[in-house]
Amino acid sequence: MKQTLRYDQVSCRLRLEGLPDVSANQGADSLGIITGWSLEWAGRPELEGRKEHLVAMMQVVLPYARHLVSGIARPFGDNSQPVAVGPAAGGSGHLLQLRSSQSDVPPLELQLDDAELADLVRVLDEVHLDPRVLVQLEIAPPLPLKAREVLGRTPLPQRLAAPIGGAVVLALAAALGLMLPQPKQPQPKQSAAPAGAPGLDVFASLPTLKE
Repeated sequence: MKQTLRYDQVSCRLRLEGLPDVSANQGADSLGIITGWSLEWAGRPELEGRKEHLVAMMQVVLPYARHLVSGIARPFGDNSQPVAVGPAAGGSGHLLQLRSSQSDVPPLELQLDDAELADLVRVLDEVHLDPRVLVQLEIAPPLPLKAREVLGRTPLPQRLAAPIGGAVVLALAAALGLMLPQPKQPQPKQSAAPAGAPGLDVFASLPTLKE
C-alpha cells in the first residue's frame, strides 16, 4: 500500500513517499502518512528528509517567494531552523541553507537562480494543493505585507509627493484668498419725509401759558 507521488519541473523533481491512513478511512490512492521525501536537482546533490524537513522548507520558501513578487527580498529562517533561504551575497540569485540535526555536520548551501527557485516553489505548491496529500502541513496562510514593508519599497520622492503637493495647494489657495478684494458692506437706508408734507411743530403742540 505504499504510495509514491512525483512532482516534476524543469530543474527539479520531488518524490513524496507514504501510506494512506487506514484509521481515517482514506483511499488507497491517498497519502495520509509521509515516510520520506527526496528532491532531485539537475547537476546537484539529491536531498532527502522526513516530513518535518519538508514542512520547514515550505514554511520559508513559499513566503520568501511571495515577498520577492512584491519587490521585497528579505531572508526567511534563522540558525535555529533546519531550512533558511534568502538573497545570495552580491544580489545574484538565492541561497538555500539546509542544516542537519547533528552539530558536527556543516549546513548544506545551494545557490539557486531565479528559474530554479521558481521550479522549487512550483513543486512545493503542488504538494500543498494536491488533494491526494491528506497530511496536516503546518503552513501559515499568506498574510498581507506590513505597513513598514510597503513604505520601505516605495521611493522617498513618491512618498513625499502627496503631502508636499497638498501643502502647496493649500498655500496657494490661502494666498489667492488674501489677494481678492473684500466685498462692500451695504449702507443702511435712511427714511426721509416726503416733499410737501407738513412738518411737526413741537412747540405748537404745547399748551399756551396764560399770564
